[in-house]
Amino acid sequence: MAEQRYKAVLAVIGDGRSITEVAASWGISRQTLHTWLLRWEQGGLEALADRSHRPASCPHQLDPRVEVEVLEARRAHPGWGPRRIVHELGRRGLVVSQSGVYRALRRAGLIEPGGRRRRAEHWRRWERGAAMELWQMDTVGAIALADGTSCKCLTGIDDHSRFCVVATLMTRERTQRVCDAFTAALERYGCPEQVLTDNGKVFTGRFNHPPTEVLFDAICRRNGIEHLLTQPRSPTTTGKIERFHRTMRAELLSGTLFADLATAQREVDAWVEHYNCDRPHQSLGMATPAARFTTAARREPVAVPDRSGPDWVARKVATNGVVCVSWQQVSVGIHRAGERCDVLVGPDTLQFWIGNELLRTVARTSTGPVRNKRALGGSLTKTRKRD
Repeated sequence: MAEQRYKAVLAVIGDGRSITEVAASWGISRQTLHTWLLRWEQGGLEALADRSHRPASCPHQLDPRVEVEVLEARRAHPGWGPRRIVHELGRRGLVVSQSGVYRALRRAGLIEPGGRRRRAEHWRRWERGAAMELWQMDTVGAIALADGTSCKCLTGIDDHSRFCVVATLMTRERTQRVCDAFTAALERYGCPEQVLTDNGKVFTGRFNHPPTEVLFDAICRRNGIEHLLTQPRSPTTTGKIERFHRTMRAELLSGTLFADLATAQREVDAWVEHYNCDRPHQSLGMATPAARFTTAARREPVAVPDRSGPDWVARKVATNGVVCVSWQQVSVGIHRAGERCDVLVGPDTLQFWIGNELLRTVARTSTGPVRNKRALGGSLTKTRKRD
């Protein structure tokens, strides 16, 4: 390229040809040829060599000392992206843009080209509007102990704030241990409106044959908590708790061998405290879960009557919203169709309960003695016609 520029310059100063004629014959603009002539006058043939197109100054370029901090933060925490690094450097008083951090990581080869994906414009994050509306709960396993065994952990987070409400280790996933941890979380934080779990046997017996009420379902019913279940083979329904498990494995469990169960529980508790109160969460605008979680609207467990007595019967609300008991048909609302309804059969009244909510109290029209449990049944039995 330097030789070609030299020939174009000679055509002007040696042959006496015009600027317009030489520029047209070489296929360049007149301004470019004037630039070559100026460079020839200032430095001769060496000045016609290729030059870097890099600008003389770049106001938004990272300071070398800040770039070192960026690379050190990335190497110390491979899971941190540009957004998290910007936040952590801001805590130290270093102001840097997210795009500047991204370019620094690209130059250092710590981010592969094309690794950043843009979200679709219609993408929206689904979450509950306030804390204590919904808890997502699940279990995570393969937590290694020094004696060669492994244990599991019951975990639960608040859907709105991502606040971890329970993280209890257990040697085996047993109903009693799971329910004890769930009850302890209710006593500490109060009762949410709903709980979302998968279809594991420790959580529900709705798919047993015949369906049964397991202890977890009974605790939800006694405290007025609506128990929601995921669709079979649909783990994305509980996506927040699954993402919590991924974070927990990456920051605590992966490659860690705990001495015993008690030691593991202490380290899990310390990590949960850090996760709730110190660790910024990107889905919350880099706020901590504790900053978004509030117990101001704490809902205490509601004291409901003991339903184990002989005067209580359980019914399923029909599709038309009617409950049949003690030879009476009482409507509790079609929106209650399919729900379990507990009925207190008194000498003069019938009380209809769903969870901790008293739906209706009606007068008992049939006060005759109840001969057996079938007498409290739903539909009327057919009588034989007499001749």
